[in-house]
Amino acid sequence: MLSRRQTLTAAVAALAVAPFSTRRAAAAIAEGPFEVTRTDAEWRAMLTDAQYAVMREAATERAGSSPLDGETRAGIYHCRGCDLPLYSSETKYDSGTGWPSFWDVLPNAIGTMDDSSFFITRTECHCRRCGSHLGHIFDDGPQPTGLRHCLNGVSLVFRAA
Repeated sequence: MLSRRQTLTAAVAALAVAPFSTRRAAAAIAEGPFEVTRTDAEWRAMLTDAQYAVMREAATERAGSSPLDGETRAGIYHCRGCDLPLYSSETKYDSGTGWPSFWDVLPNAIGTMDDSSFFITRTECHCRRCGSHLGHIFDDGPQPTGLRHCLNGVSLVFRAA
């Protein structure tokens, strides 16, 4: 029998025809104003196509494609868009989903909003300073929070302690 997490992961993977989905009309994109702003041309110049699709168009990277999913060293995960510290390795865990997952976020690091794409309502999370899409938050994580911040590795930069 499949768990809820496995079912959701399979559903998202099945909907993704290509490694990155750029269904802009259906995806949740945070609207500013933000402390760090760039023109579309500036974002495109600083990001790869995959990073741009995820961070600026709320696409999802293919499960298992990010080396950060298997990262186990002590350190801090920063926003690739503006270098804001977001997550500590102390709250990272292996969720079995194929994406880097955390049970908590650093203080004042992210913003959230409802995302009703894929025919369900999820909680989207983004960098509170530049608005870059990070991933989604689910209520099936470990204690003490019971949350799973399921993130796209291309949105993050890891800095070892």
